[in-house]
Amino acid sequence: MPHDHHLKDPHTEQRLFRNRMLVAIVGVIALLGVLIARFYNLQVVNYDDYRTQSDENRIQVRPVAPTRGLIYDRNGILLADNRASYNLSIVRERVKDLDATLELIGHLIRLDDSDVAKFRKRLGRRRPFEPIPLRFRLSEEEIARISVNQFRMPGVSVEAESVRYYALGDLFAHSVGYVGRISDRDLSNFTKEDVRLYRGTRSIGKVGLERSYEKTLLGEVGYENVEINARGRVLRVLERQDPKPGSNLSLHLDAHLQQVASDALGDQRGAVVAIDVNTGGVLAFVSKPSFDPNLFVTGISFANYRALSDSLDVPLFNRAVQGQYPPGSTLKPLMGLGGLEAGLITRDTKIKDPGFYKLPNDPRLYRDHVRWGHGEKVDLIQAMAQSCDVYFWDMAHRWHIDGMHDMATHFGLGSKTGIDLPMERAGLFPSRDWKRGARGMPWFPGDSLNAVLGQGFVLATPLQLAVMTATIANRGTHYRPQMVKSINGVEQPAEILHNLEARPENWDLVFEGMEAVVNHSNGTGKRAGKGLNFRVAGKSGTAQVVGIAQGERYDSEALAERHRDHALFVAFAPVDEPRIAVAVLVENGEGGGKVAAPVAREVFAEWVPRPDTQQKTAQETRLFEGADNG
Repeated sequence: MPHDHHLKDPHTEQRLFRNRMLVAIVGVIALLGVLIARFYNLQVVNYDDYRTQSDENRIQVRPVAPTRGLIYDRNGILLADNRASYNLSIVRERVKDLDATLELIGHLIRLDDSDVAKFRKRLGRRRPFEPIPLRFRLSEEEIARISVNQFRMPGVSVEAESVRYYALGDLFAHSVGYVGRISDRDLSNFTKEDVRLYRGTRSIGKVGLERSYEKTLLGEVGYENVEINARGRVLRVLERQDPKPGSNLSLHLDAHLQQVASDALGDQRGAVVAIDVNTGGVLAFVSKPSFDPNLFVTGISFANYRALSDSLDVPLFNRAVQGQYPPGSTLKPLMGLGGLEAGLITRDTKIKDPGFYKLPNDPRLYRDHVRWGHGEKVDLIQAMAQSCDVYFWDMAHRWHIDGMHDMATHFGLGSKTGIDLPMERAGLFPSRDWKRGARGMPWFPGDSLNAVLGQGFVLATPLQLAVMTATIANRGTHYRPQMVKSINGVEQPAEILHNLEARPENWDLVFEGMEAVVNHSNGTGKRAGKGLNFRVAGKSGTAQVVGIAQGERYDSEALAERHRDHALFVAFAPVDEPRIAVAVLVENGEGGGKVAAPVAREVFAEWVPRPDTQQKTAQETRLFEGADNG
C-alpha cells in the first residue's frame, strides 16, 4: 500500500488549539475588563450623578403652599376665610398627546375655550413636572367622572387647593378687597425672593387689605420630597418641611355696623365712612354699588368682568378713598374755626344777608342758596345751622387763601390720610402757589369765595371728610385712620399725626354751631338726630356737579340725574363725649340734610347706645358667620 503523506500532525493540531484557546481567553478577559470598567464607572465614578438622575425621575421636591391668614371684624366675625377647592391639573411631562387629552376631558366635564386658553398660557411659565390647573372648583359629579376615567389620562389628576372665600360677599369688597390669580404683570414685578415665597401659591392680594397686608397674610412656603410612580402619582412622602401660615388680621370694622350703614345707603350711589374718634379706627367703610369679590378668586370670566367694568355705576370704583368730590358746606365748621382763630370773626360777629354777596369792583352777584337771604343779623351759629353762604363769603374776602390752606391741611385735607389701604387719592385744597403752578394764573378773590364753601378747585374723599370730622370732635387731635386693629392678637397702636392748638372757647363755639345744624328748628341736618336720645353735631353739604350760570337758579328737573348735586353730611356723636364721627356722600342726591343726614342717623342709632365693651350677641354673630353668598 502507498504511504499517506497528508496525515495530520497531532503536535501541530495541539499547538493550534492552544493558540485559539489563548486568544479566546484573552478576548473574554478583555470583554470582562471592559464590563468591569463600565460597571466601575457607573457604580463608583459617576454613582452620585446617576443616583441623582434616578431620584429626579422617582423623587420630586414639591412646594407646599402656606395657609393664608384669616381676616376678622372687631368681634371675631370671619370676613375672609380659606375653603377647599378641587381643581383639575395636568403634568405636561406625563401626557403623550396633550390635544387628545384635552379633547377627552372636554367630553367628561364642562371645559370653556377660556379655560384652555388660560391653561396654555400657564404652561409657558411652569417648572418641570409642575401640575398646571386646567379647571377650578370641580363639582362632586365632575370629580367622579375624572376619577373613573383617570386610567385613560396619565398625568391628569384632581388636586385639593385652599382658596379664599368671602362669606359676606359684597359687604366688604372695597375694604377687605380680594385675592386673584398671579398674573404676568405680577410676575414681572417679582424679585428673586418673591419667586421663592410664591412657589406653590397661585393667588396674590389684588385690592383692599388683601393687597396692603399681602406679606403679612401670605405666610412662608414649605417643601416636601415625594416618591412618584411612572404616571406621576404620589406614592409616599419621604421628607416634609411644614409651611408657616400667614398672620391673622382683626379689624376695627364692625360687621353689624357695616350692614346698618349699607342698608341705610340703600341702592343709592355713594359712600359711608365711620371712625372711632378716640383711636382713628375705621368702624364702617361702605362704597356703593359694590360687587362680589368671590368672582375674582380663581379668575373672573370675561363676561362677568365686562359687566362690572362697563357698568355706568362703576361698582369696582372705591368711592370712599378714590372718589374726589367737592366737599361743599361740610367745610364750614372747619372754616369757622379758622376765622375765629385768625380774629376775623367772633361769637358776636353779625352780618346782613340779602341773599347775595358782591365783591368790591366786581359786577357779579354771588347767590346764596336761600334766594331771599337769612336775615339782618346772622351770627356764626345761625350761619352754620342754616348754612348761610354770605356769612362765610364775607369772612373769606377778609381772609387770605394761605390761611385757609393751612387750616385745611391741619385737618387732613389736600393730602392722603395714610390709611392702611392701597390706591388712596389725595384730594386737593388749593393755594396761591398751586394755582400758579397748575393753572399758570394768579389767585383771584372769587377763588377764595369758592374755596371757603368747599367748591371751585377743592376736592376731598369721603374718608378725608370723616377724618376731618373726627379731628373736630377731638378738638384738634388728628389720628391716622386705621383698618387693622391687631395682627395675630398683637394690638396695633393708634397713631396721632399732630395736634391743632385752638382756644377752648372757639372749639365750644364750633361744637355749638354743629349741634344747632341738627337740633335748631331751622337746622339743615335735623334728620340726623330724629328720635335719638343723645346729642348729635353735624354739617350738611351740597356740591355742584355741573356749573350753573351766574344769576341762574338750580333747577333739578332740568338736569339729568347724574348732573344733579351731590349730597353730603358729616357729624359726630354724642356731643358731650364724642365716640364716633361719620361722613356720608350720596352721588346726585342733591340735599345733604334731606338725603345724607338720615344715613348718618342710622349709624349713630346703632353705635352710640352700645357700651364700649359690648360684643355682638351670639345670635348676631351666628347670623354673620352663617352668611353664605355662594
